[in-house]
Amino acid sequence: MTDADFPADFRWGAATAAHQVEGGNVNSDWWDFEHDPGSAAVESSGDAIDHYHRYAGDFALLRSLGHNTHRLSVEWSRIEPAAGEFSTAALAHYRRVLTALVGAGLTPFVTLHHFTLPRWFAARGGWLAPDAVDRFGAYCRQVGAALGDLMPYVCTVNEPQMLALHGYLEGYHPPGLTNPVLWKRVGGVLLDAHRRAVRAMRETSPTSSTGLCVQIPSLAPIRDEPACHALYELMQHELVDRYLDGVTGDWLGVQYYRKQWVGPASPTYFAAPPPDFPLTQLGWAVYPDGLRQVLHHAAQRTGLPLYVTENGIATTDDQERVDYLDGHLAAVAAARAEGVDVRGYLHWSAFDNFEWSEGYRPTFGLVAVDRTRDFARVPRPSAYAFGRVAASGRLAALREPSTT
Repeated sequence: MTDADFPADFRWGAATAAHQVEGGNVNSDWWDFEHDPGSAAVESSGDAIDHYHRYAGDFALLRSLGHNTHRLSVEWSRIEPAAGEFSTAALAHYRRVLTALVGAGLTPFVTLHHFTLPRWFAARGGWLAPDAVDRFGAYCRQVGAALGDLMPYVCTVNEPQMLALHGYLEGYHPPGLTNPVLWKRVGGVLLDAHRRAVRAMRETSPTSSTGLCVQIPSLAPIRDEPACHALYELMQHELVDRYLDGVTGDWLGVQYYRKQWVGPASPTYFAAPPPDFPLTQLGWAVYPDGLRQVLHHAAQRTGLPLYVTENGIATTDDQERVDYLDGHLAAVAAARAEGVDVRGYLHWSAFDNFEWSEGYRPTFGLVAVDRTRDFARVPRPSAYAFGRVAASGRLAALREPSTT
């Protein structure tokens, strides 16, 4: 018998994405978006946190903090800098990265597409180009053939519904459109791209376990009125259920951050949170039990094993991060106790990094990064607290005194 809240084989770690940490991703649509004065981006990613050169030390640090797993992405715009032209050097770089990751004792979860597109792909119409899915499938085949032996877990597309929402309805991400018709169309294309990627991985790397990572907010109508309820049903379908129903593969990554309310008065359909909810640095409503609820919903809808592949808080108060971890890890433990097959928890994020159009102001990292002092990595108390839970499987360890 054990007093652990999580089993010994539970996956513990944190997540990053290439563009947000590597730096110098100049051949991507995001680089262009960041440098467009008319876009929503507040600053350039620039050197990010220079993870492109510092990955080995970063992996060793995360292992020392108790992680046994790490989620990262490979960058399409580096691997295929021109249509049909694949970079041997880029693939060799990512082989070194993944070799270092495994050598550090961390199990890789590798994302094939995390928001960024090669410049040439975006110029041809991005996900609206008639051969977009074919082009993505060809890229996935190259990655699977070159790196599949180092990718035990593969995420095809990160948050397809958020990619469509932010880029085609809210205009917050590239290509910066606000079109309610294209928003839904792109969502369907991304589901097709996911299925094509699953097929590509099964053909080129059959030992890889392949899944989809979806962000599932806890949605609610802002008022008890027919129009609000109707919009809630629409958004629940367009942001959540169509993706759960359309997923293929071996597992599902659930990414959860907040509760969101919908109302027809907003052009993007989202209403401001009610005043009685605690908010993060980004104004997101903290609601830990929502994670338990969405894990149940995802399990019932898909029947797949689940991993929490992102969950975290942007805050300048690290004690608030510990509190957030406490509530949300308790929600995962509760879901497991209620029969949901949740096999891992990967925190967002490993490090402070470039948070897309918000730039560097939001701090999500277990590890702080001082970009003015040679990108110095400084683990926060929350990093050690999280490590105690990972080492013991006990949620109570989060609140125990640090021995570091």
